Amino acid sequence: MVTPHRPHRLIERLDILFEDGEAIAISKPAGLAVDRPRDGSPSVESLLPDLRLGFGRPPFITHRIDRDTSGCLVLARNPKALKRVMAAFEEGAVEKTYLAILNGIPDQAEGVIDLPLAKISSREAGWRIIADPNGKPALTHWRKLAEKGERSLILFTPQTGRTHQLRVHAAEGLGLSILGDPVYGQPRADGMMLHAWKISIPREGKPPIAAEAPFPDRFRKAGFDAPD
Repeated sequence: MVTPHRPHRLIERLDILFEDGEAIAISKPAGLAVDRPRDGSPSVESLLPDLRLGFGRPPFITHRIDRDTSGCLVLARNPKALKRVMAAFEEGAVEKTYLAILNGIPDQAEGVIDLPLAKISSREAGWRIIADPNGKPALTHWRKLAEKGERSLILFTPQTGRTHQLRVHAAEGLGLSILGDPVYGQPRADGMMLHAWKISIPREGKPPIAAEAPFPDRFRKAGFDAPD
């Protein structure tokens, strides 16, 4: 007797933001890892069988956002689509927009952070990303959207996709860590205030894969409203 597949209860938290024959975009909640963690806790990878949505095979992960980051994540529904989407990322053709709450208020209203990044690690402290003139190029545009007390809501538009790019660019480029960042700032019970808000991936001969993730409740609880 074959045991029927039972969808994981977390699947109810993964809002479908975009769907067609090539791709799906989901809204990943903060705290859910993309790849399967060593501790065996739930991840997007482990939920892929529940995201077939009528297709015979599970979708493929095309890119990653940090476990503590919420928002748009794009999955490809076949190998050809996976290759095309990953090529768009490698070519820098993907438009990504993030929202973040910073511990402090930048002196300027907007700017560009051009700060190469490198990975370091030690047995005692593990790995982290640092600013390094000999590191990989990393470029981020930013704009201040709102202020609340001693905090600010920032729109980030990264032009590159380095690991922890926005987190390090905020902490070292602006000198203001992202609220709740457990590595480059101070952790908070309600998590890190970084949200992958919008994504657009061009496709030849058809409309782009485009998605917008809902404004997070944890941002509202921190005192900020959704941008217009």
